[in-house]
Amino acid sequence: MTDHPLVSIIMAAKDTEPYLPGCLDSILHQAYQNWELIAVNDHSSDRTPEILQQYAGKDPRIRVFHSDRPKLIPTLQVGYQHSEGMLINRMDSDDRMPQYKLKALVDEWMKHGKGTIIAGGTEHFVEKGTVGDGFLRYERWLNQVVAHSTHYEEIYQECVIPSHCWIIHRDDFDKVGAFDPEVYPEDYDLCFRFYKAGIPVVGINRILHYWRDRSDRISRTWEEYKDNRYFDLKLRYFYELDRDRSRPLVLWGAGRNGKDMAKALQAYHDPFHWVCDNENKLGKDIYGVKMQHCNDIPGFENPQIIVVVTSPADKESIRIQLASWGKRPVEDFWFFA
Repeated sequence: MTDHPLVSIIMAAKDTEPYLPGCLDSILHQAYQNWELIAVNDHSSDRTPEILQQYAGKDPRIRVFHSDRPKLIPTLQVGYQHSEGMLINRMDSDDRMPQYKLKALVDEWMKHGKGTIIAGGTEHFVEKGTVGDGFLRYERWLNQVVAHSTHYEEIYQECVIPSHCWIIHRDDFDKVGAFDPEVYPEDYDLCFRFYKAGIPVVGINRILHYWRDRSDRISRTWEEYKDNRYFDLKLRYFYELDRDRSRPLVLWGAGRNGKDMAKALQAYHDPFHWVCDNENKLGKDIYGVKMQHCNDIPGFENPQIIVVVTSPADKESIRIQLASWGKRPVEDFWFFA
């Protein structure tokens, strides 16, 4: 291991002509200089390939390839195949890096070495108008996760490590399957694979990425991202990694999320208690399950609890209530919404 390991930045690029020069300039201006950019064009219909080639002609650290199959994950796979760095990072072709990003990630990684993921904070931006409220809420939540390195405690709530804001040793990346699984959302699935492999995440309480919000970003337009609760993905990993069928299962929440989660749970043929604090729903039979009061939870023997409420105030209240009953995140309860 050298003091300045080579960082491979893997970037898929599709029809980002208006934003690409700003993205590439932010990479060229990095304080940390030992990097390579593996930029892969994903069947663009604008000047994206031409811009990539222009920048590659100016700096040999930029290498350009073309995806043989359309869509994001196959494009990332091509990029990774051509990478040579010891450390791996990913970049989106419409975003920007602060000048200190790679240096901060590498410096922190050098303190821990192989077997650790380093992740940083993000900040959304737009050229005109304002960033959407949903993305701002996600940003605030995510940066709190980073500040306290609670990535795995919060993993069932939302994607805890954005696709562009981490660095990892190549061997560790290969260990979790790199970009091989064609599962969307690809960044969230990767988080769960990190979690499954037991690779610790160290957060840097600093903004390391400027994330562009635009009306045609894939998280707004792709079918795979349409229902951004990702209950199917979350439950698949929950049953693989955390569900102990010897313990009773409790579902907390009777709103739309609670009802959708109840239906999803029934597909696993795993009986569960369903609780809420809505007096109008208590005692009712919904989908064959009788609604109980959340205060019944202490009467269940060592339960595992899935919480699907959405209000931040309600979530904080539930955390306090669960803690008063001796329940702990990761071991006993998980927020799924």
